[in-house]
Amino acid sequence: MIEDLLGTSCTEKPRQDKLFGICDDQNGEKAYSHNTNPENWISIVMNGNEELITFTPIDNCFIVLKPGTKDEESTCDSALIWKDGLYLVELNNQATGGWLPKSIVQLENTIKLISPIFLQKFKYKKAYSCNRKHPNFITIDNERNIRFFREYGFRIDAQRIIFIK
Repeated sequence: MIEDLLGTSCTEKPRQDKLFGICDDQNGEKAYSHNTNPENWISIVMNGNEELITFTPIDNCFIVLKPGTKDEESTCDSALIWKDGLYLVELNNQATGGWLPKSIVQLENTIKLISPIFLQKFKYKKAYSCNRKHPNFITIDNERNIRFFREYGFRIDAQRIIFIK
């Protein structure tokens, strides 16, 4: 169980940039945020109101083992956290294949692993699947959207640009 996504050794210093990117070098290291080198960004964060945002890598930072095994649970890459919101982010850089269903499974699993007490703190909760090679909005079946929200309390989105409201 992940009790808290803030204040860990992986948590980055809060930032108020209007625009920054989320990167994952796909080398087994944790994801990170950056406000330069947009060519390396997998996801783009638009923070028009300059909210104070904390970026926390999850994958390669929080190690949760499957019950009764030494196998690690599959988690999404990171979280964006601010006073009213929690956005979970899975990063992809695939042109083809079943990246979207796999992303949704990772996002679902991450939500299940986070303490419900921690999740209750947030008014806005969204799960993003971002793919640099598919930057435009991808429609997710309406029924799946509704089920995801009812089951987890998160909206789900598949697009490269993340808007902080």
